[in-house]
Parts: sequence; C-alpha cells; structure tokens
Amino acid sequence: MRSFNRLILGVFLLLCVMAAAAFALPRHVAVERSAVINAPESDVYPYLINFRKFNEWSPWAKRDPETHYVFSGPKEGKGARMEWNSDNPDVGTGDQEIVEVEANKSVLVTLDFGAKGTANASYTLSPSGAGTKVTWGLNTDVGNNPMGRWTGLLLDRWVGKDYEEGLANLKQLVEAKSPGR
Repeated sequence: MRSFNRLILGVFLLLCVMAAAAFALPRHVAVERSAVINAPESDVYPYLINFRKFNEWSPWAKRDPETHYVFSGPKEGKGARMEWNSDNPDVGTGDQEIVEVEANKSVLVTLDFGAKGTANASYTLSPSGAGTKVTWGLNTDVGNNPMGRWTGLLLDRWVGKDYEEGLANLKQLVEAKSPGR
C-alpha cells in the first residue's frame, strides 16, 4: 500500500511540475513556410484572395473530397468568407475570412476553429529573381491553458508540413497556368 501511495504522489508531483513548466512555454505561436514560384506576383495573388481557388491547391481539400463548403461575401478580396465542415479530423470544421489585402503583396485571413480556437493566417509575396517568394504564416494565442501551451510546441510540426504541401501544390498550379513564364 505504501508503494502505491508513493506512486500516486509521484504522478501528482510530475503533473504539477508539467503544469508549472507550461507557463514558461510561449503563449503566442507562429508557423511560417515559404516557396519560390516561377511566376510574377500578379499570377500568384488571385489564388490567395479567392477561397474557391484556394481549394485548388489546399492540402486539406484533398484529404476529404466530401467536405461541405459555404462561400459568402464578395467572390474575392476583403470580406470573402469560407466555412467548411468535415467528419475527417484532419480537416475539421471552421471558417475563414479575408480581412486585409494589399494587391499583389499581402493577404491577412482570420480563422475560427470553434472550440479549438482562433488564429490569423497571412500570405506575403515578394520578388525573388524572375519569380515570387510566397510566405504563408499562421499566428495564434494558445492561451493560459497548460495543455494548449504544450500543444503549441507541436503546432509548427503539424501545420508546417501542411503549409509545405500547400505551397508545393500552389507552385505546381501557378507555374502550369502562368502566362508570365
């Protein structure tokens, strides 16, 4: 019985240390990936400001072709919205809205994943040789929840891989269609 009590006490102390250590972890988490697309900014930009085109290169659209989408607001640019609902946990449910644009330079998007939280995504375009460097970023506040803070450590690994796949898809799509090449 004494060993069992020590084991329980040890587990409790470990959980307390992990909870306390969580508050030393960052509250704000950022993920960013970039790719160079061999096309001018004006050929890339339309795929970033139109959610109907987003699904042509999104890594999540391929994961669940049965995802239900609802588009609202303007067709493209500021105010354009997309809601999605999927039974696939890798796709999930949420909505996104374009809240700021600078033609051929940047796009800012707010994301709402319901109970899983909110985030901001961004796309920046800059000249790179004869092409365009596209940087896709994500910023989120994981809050004061210790589990959220520990999960934040994994966000770069999880989302970063998806962003790399999405940028590779975008590169292939734009380069195949770009008259500026």
